[in-house]
Amino acid sequence: MSERFASDLYAADASDTDGRTWTYLPYGPFASEDSYRNWLCETCLGMDSQFHVVIDSARSRAAGVAAYMRIQPASGSIEVGHVHFSPLLQRTPAATEAMYLMMRRAFELGNRRYEWKCDSLNGPSRRAAQRLGFSFEGVFRHATVYKGRSRDTAWYSVIDQEWPPLAKAFERWLDPSNFDPDGRQHVSLTELTRPLINS
Repeated sequence: MSERFASDLYAADASDTDGRTWTYLPYGPFASEDSYRNWLCETCLGMDSQFHVVIDSARSRAAGVAAYMRIQPASGSIEVGHVHFSPLLQRTPAATEAMYLMMRRAFELGNRRYEWKCDSLNGPSRRAAQRLGFSFEGVFRHATVYKGRSRDTAWYSVIDQEWPPLAKAFERWLDPSNFDPDGRQHVSLTELTRPLINS
């Protein structure tokens, strides 16, 4: 990730006029592009997490971010986090493809476990995790404090032996033949991933 994406990302996020997309993140919303750029430089360009920019190819502009974090090579575990997709990117095939590509890369690198964690109150994130094929593992109570309140954290994961059939589900959903000329899906990703979830 590079500082050069700050302007595009801030502009894309501006369409979230009430700041709702930042509710369950420990930072944001940002009052100015300068404050956003400062956060990006301090947080996204550090060594702890590997941030990725998601490009909206239709506009050739950055429209979201996500990161690999809690990278533990000894145990073969990695987490996807800091997911913030602007309204321009949300509910698009590109958003799903970005999550698929990050998951695929994690397993290609030899990881055994791919994690998703979120505030237990974050309904959209919990639904997204299960749509993407993550299995629910439980809730860690009083796991952390952010924005002045206590957070219970819901844990989800995909493990290596679950990945091959899940990859096929993503590829089937992303295939252009799954969409009509108006972009409407014939088969939902949830229909394809639900049978693969370890419940």
